[in-house]
Amino acid sequence: MNHYNRKRKTIIHTLLTVMACGLMIPLSKACDICGCGVGSYYIGILPDFNKRFIGLRYQHKSLLSHLGPNGNRTPITADETYQSMEMWGAWNIGQRWRVMAILPYNFNTRNIKGSGEQGKKNGMGDVVAMGYYKIFEEAKGTASNKMLVHSLWIGAGVKAPTGKYDAGERSNAAQDSPNNFQLGTASTDFMFNLAYDVRLMDLGLNVNTTYKLNTENKYDYRYANKFTANALAYYKFNVKNKVRIAPNAGITYETQPKDVVFGKYDVAQSGGNSTTGIVGVEVNMGKISFGGNYQSPLSQNLAGGRVEAGNRFLTHLSFSF
Repeated sequence: MNHYNRKRKTIIHTLLTVMACGLMIPLSKACDICGCGVGSYYIGILPDFNKRFIGLRYQHKSLLSHLGPNGNRTPITADETYQSMEMWGAWNIGQRWRVMAILPYNFNTRNIKGSGEQGKKNGMGDVVAMGYYKIFEEAKGTASNKMLVHSLWIGAGVKAPTGKYDAGERSNAAQDSPNNFQLGTASTDFMFNLAYDVRLMDLGLNVNTTYKLNTENKYDYRYANKFTANALAYYKFNVKNKVRIAPNAGITYETQPKDVVFGKYDVAQSGGNSTTGIVGVEVNMGKISFGGNYQSPLSQNLAGGRVEAGNRFLTHLSFSF
């Protein structure tokens, strides 16, 4: 076996081992339901940049809560919308290190048609800071004279409790009600991420896995840990060497057991899993990048059928410098 084949097998083994470890971490308790509510941080495909970038992202998500036992609407069923405007950016330090930060401002609305009750919460969300280390990056020609490029990054970060947590929101609800309608979690949480990208000429695949480890807040509530994995296939079109357009499509899987209150009681209307289809496009014009995607549930089992996630939409604009 030559040196390149041994190296390739070692790389593949490392990637699979790290991803398997992420899957085997005990998914002890749940975070926000299906990417809605507090604490959801989607990464996806980063904008094209060499040194650093800064930009804005907008996310829109919808959720139905308090459904009946058969998933039907009831007089207390709530239509919830979660929007966020995020300032985000990343900075490459040397050849192997990268730091990233996300500063969200959230807009939450809730409408209970049966009673006419409406709710609204606007404010700063929980800030996230991440650090990444590049395990490897390799470019090599294939036997058919095509360029194969792939890289693997591993990261860890912290989410600070900068968003407002309404303890009354929780205490006024039944113990089995979802606790999503918050601007922040009031807890310091930790995130672990693995990002792999492989590209053969202009056709590529981006894979991201994230495990979010949550702690109990001072109100005796713990949003459960959450595992997310997504894979996006993309193709880069080069227009006159000035504009790069990369349509992409893929899938996201999220899983989480139940939240816990007072250290031992499960919150019935929490936890579950979902699979979501994604279609989007990324555009780069020199130092300017923009893009977006649309995410639609393919299957879901959330809070025992008492919660149903709707479609999501994300768009961004960034500047590299």
